[in-house]
Amino acid sequence: MDYSELFNTEIRKEQLAKRHAEGKTQLGIVCCHVPFELLHAAGVCPIRIRATSTPDSGAADAMFPPKSCSFARTVFQNLADKTYDLDGVVLSDGCDVAMHILSSWRTLLEREGQERFLFQISAPRMITEPSYKFFNYELEDLRDELQKLTGNEITDEKLKNSIDTYNEARRLVKQVYELHKAERPVISGTDTLKIMLAATELPIEEYIELLKAFLADAPNLKPVEGWSARVMLIGSALDDPRFVKLIEDNGCLVVADLNSFGIRFLRDELVYDENDLLGSLSRHYLTRSSCPRMMDGSDDINEYMINTAREYRADGVILERLKHCEKWQNESFVISEKLKEAGIPFLELERQEQYTGEAQLQLRIEAFKEMLES
Repeated sequence: MDYSELFNTEIRKEQLAKRHAEGKTQLGIVCCHVPFELLHAAGVCPIRIRATSTPDSGAADAMFPPKSCSFARTVFQNLADKTYDLDGVVLSDGCDVAMHILSSWRTLLEREGQERFLFQISAPRMITEPSYKFFNYELEDLRDELQKLTGNEITDEKLKNSIDTYNEARRLVKQVYELHKAERPVISGTDTLKIMLAATELPIEEYIELLKAFLADAPNLKPVEGWSARVMLIGSALDDPRFVKLIEDNGCLVVADLNSFGIRFLRDELVYDENDLLGSLSRHYLTRSSCPRMMDGSDDINEYMINTAREYRADGVILERLKHCEKWQNESFVISEKLKEAGIPFLELERQEQYTGEAQLQLRIEAFKEMLES
């Protein structure tokens, strides 16, 4: 089976338009607390909105504060430009700037006299029993609105099937990342991110079959060449494989990550109680290692980062941070101290969603590689 579609990094406009023409409901997702399984159980095609390949954010300039992260601005630009052919958006309150995407698109739609399904869920910022209950109520509201939108009842049987389907994808994704543990991995971090990005748009059933085909062919692949150091990549939302390629072209092979479009997207299997499927979704999406939005999540992030760096035998850690990303800017102070304590070298890089400053980044990555080699 040809699995080359896994490595297509362009936003699949034609496929999105084709599904729309076939009458299939497609909803965009912003931030990582919206359960794909719930949308899938309603017969919706969930699409994780990206900022990939968008050179500017002209429409966002009038809607967003000047000091707002370029990722959120560019996501909104893709909605304003109709790059994504969507019936609406479901968003979680990951950060203030992310929430601004929904309000800005609502304003734009009202100006154009259009209507879309716009829904925001609030995810608590601490993990407690009352938090689980609150988030469960939020998911109940989302379930009810999805049923109204699609006319499809979300039964326990449908939801269980959706969870099982996404769990199968998670198991396969884990096998992809296991390939990085080899002395001479047969897949680069660049191609791994491409594989993860494919999951943001492809129907999950098609994605699973493509992953199976790739993994079946993995023993026939040649090891990646041209690197002398293994690194773990962590930080802000990263959906541009060119940035990872820049790191790897300068001799640092990315063998692990902590990124909302990387392993964090489909990492841990969702363990569920068949008598409380919605409650199981609530617990899973609140407790998995998330971004620094969680008030009590730093310990989990740091523990995962250090354990994973050691598990994948990373020589160092690169923290990439979007300019004006306050959460990762604050978290970087904590992370740097934890890495020092663990004796793990690290490099912090600031970047914009628009691909700029390549020469300067190359110099810093090259210097970091030389330090790791010595």
